[in-house]
Amino acid sequence: MGSITHKIARTWRHATSSGAEARRAFPETTLRAIAQAIDAGERTHRGEVRLIVERALPFEDAWYDVTNRQRALALFADHGIWDTEDNCGVLIYVNMAEHKIDIVADRGIDRKIDAATWQAVCRTMTAGFKNGHFHDATLAAVAQVNDLLHQHFPAGGERANELPDQPIML
Repeated sequence: MGSITHKIARTWRHATSSGAEARRAFPETTLRAIAQAIDAGERTHRGEVRLIVERALPFEDAWYDVTNRQRALALFADHGIWDTEDNCGVLIYVNMAEHKIDIVADRGIDRKIDAATWQAVCRTMTAGFKNGHFHDATLAAVAQVNDLLHQHFPAGGERANELPDQPIML
């Protein structure tokens, strides 16, 4: 647990984070482009990719110092990203209030792709986000994820799309 000053500042940052800012960063055209990129990539590999963009943490999570990673893991579970036939779900989680990104991969994928590789994908996004390039940076990261999944888990013919491709805005 952090100091009370830290708790108040962090909680305030999340409480005052603007939904409008998240919608400007990820307008409908960007969300459609991301969904199309996820769909196209999933045709080349056995993975299931989800993107969740969260304006801010819920009050209690901000107050009790839930980390970005902890929140990503909770959303991974809450949205059933772990529940795929080949244990091949991947979550790209964007926390707008803290300008942080985390990637959670299911155990089938985690055995083949290490944390350092996922961090490189996160850096693609954070570098682009710093310059306001949310659309391009997110599409570049989705392309990187798709390439990694194609390399390690190539498609073996037609298969059902187990998870929706549309990004989730919280």
